[in-house]
Amino acid sequence: MSTNQTSQTSTEHGASVIRCPQCGKSNRVRPTPRGTPRCGSCHQPLPWLVAASAATFDAELQASVPVLVDLWAPWCGPCRAVAPVLEQLARQRAGHLKVVKLNVDEAAAPAARYHVQGIPLLVLHRDGREVARLAGAVPLAQLQTWLDSQLGRAHQ
Repeated sequence: MSTNQTSQTSTEHGASVIRCPQCGKSNRVRPTPRGTPRCGSCHQPLPWLVAASAATFDAELQASVPVLVDLWAPWCGPCRAVAPVLEQLARQRAGHLKVVKLNVDEAAAPAARYHVQGIPLLVLHRDGREVARLAGAVPLAQLQTWLDSQLGRAHQ
């Protein structure tokens, strides 16, 4: 992983460890329906990119900002191609967007709720409700334009 990438790992009890792109400090972030994560050291907004399991998925959907769910699998080439785009998007929209990655092979029950026909599938949630879907691996500019149009506002 390059130094420009966001480090994110899952831990027990639904917490994720997110490395701050500003100062490099690791921060433990739990699912929360209020606020957005900030670095405990430099206090900058953290890119909110987490890996959800079947047990943590519903909690991860609860957020005070829009949530972009990435339904993916490790064997999927386009899924691997879109992963760095999502990391960059999470860094750019730190404090304004949460990205939740859900491995469809490991979390079949939550994935089944989306009636997935193909992956990668990006599902945008706002206020706990699905508002839009985007299938396939897309470049960052196209993803940003799609998000802005779905959220009805320009990127903050």
